[in-house]
Amino acid sequence: MKTSAPVFIAVLSFFLNFTFQGHSQDVTSKSSDQHLAVLVKYKTQPLKSKEAVAGMTKMIEAVKTEPNFVSITILTDKNDPSVIMLYEEWSNEAYYYGDHMKTNHLQEFIIASRDYLIGPPEITGWKIEKKFAAE
Repeated sequence: MKTSAPVFIAVLSFFLNFTFQGHSQDVTSKSSDQHLAVLVKYKTQPLKSKEAVAGMTKMIEAVKTEPNFVSITILTDKNDPSVIMLYEEWSNEAYYYGDHMKTNHLQEFIIASRDYLIGPPEITGWKIEKKFAAE
C-alpha cells in the first residue's frame, strides 16, 4: 500500500511535533549532559530495503556537516531487512530536537522516503551514561 504524499507528510509532521514537544532548550549550551544517543527505527515497504538505505545514506552525507553531529550507524535486522535502525550520537540534545529537525536535507528525506518507507519512524532519545571501546 502506497501512502499519498500529503497524508504521509501530515502524519510525520504530527509525529515529530508530538515526539519533540517540550524539548526546546538553549542550543548554545555544550555541557556533557546535553550529549544524546538517538535510536530511529524504520520499516520499509516490501523489497525496498536497499532503496531505503541508499536514501538514508544520501541524507546522512548532508547531516555529517551539521554542528553537534557526532556519528550515525545504519543497522539492518539480520532476520528482517525491512527493519532499519539508525544509531545516532549528537553533542547537543537541544540542537537535535530543534535546528536539526528543520534542516532542508531532513525535510527532503521525509518527502522522498514515502517511496520506500511504510510510515514515520519510531524515535527515542537516550542519555549516554558510559561509553566503552576496545583498548
